[in-house]
Amino acid sequence: MTDFWIAPSILSADFARLGEEVDAVIDAGADLIHFDVMDNHYVPNLTIGPLVAEALRKYGVEAPLDVHLMVKPVDRIIGDFAEAGASYVSFHPEASEHVDRSLQLIRDSGCKSGLVFNPATPLSWLEHVLDKVDLVLLMSVNPGFGGQSFIESTITKLETARQLIDASGYTIRLEVDGGVKVDNIGRIAAAGADTFVAGSAIFGSDDYRATIAEMRREIASATG
Repeated sequence: MTDFWIAPSILSADFARLGEEVDAVIDAGADLIHFDVMDNHYVPNLTIGPLVAEALRKYGVEAPLDVHLMVKPVDRIIGDFAEAGASYVSFHPEASEHVDRSLQLIRDSGCKSGLVFNPATPLSWLEHVLDKVDLVLLMSVNPGFGGQSFIESTITKLETARQLIDASGYTIRLEVDGGVKVDNIGRIAAAGADTFVAGSAIFGSDDYRATIAEMRREIASATG
């Protein structure tokens, strides 16, 4: 049976009480905490850096930290996030001069490596680096801002990515980020995803535990 993970994105959390917010979603059943790291260069927004990850670790957060780098270049900041306590570090192939090298750098720093695909980025980047990837993240919105609507063509892309991963024989998680909500998470899971980033759908709800539980019910119903 597939192990499905829910990853609330702190981009939608209340930053004035971030430690409490992270504790609350973990207590509500989340599996890992997603970081949307934006540099106002690769994407038109500016968010958080390694100090936030370090602060959460010092606060006592033990859950895995899933760091999605929307920065260019990426190599310089990988080590900083690794030292700050990241568990997964993912980046966009367009933001690296040498994708293979960046993936190896993540693993050498003690983290699990991920490659991120924008809606119009082809999966062909994966063909020569599947042995160095622990996670594939498909963006179901264009990166840069939270609260966007799910792009439906991601479903077909998910199915293709799932086939590639299964055929490779490697243990690679398939994550989706953007517009994931209770009413579409079942279809996303049925298409092959096993890790779900949800920001506003969770942090914008009145009851984190009820929302995450409802998401899990939808996943179970869609995947049997």
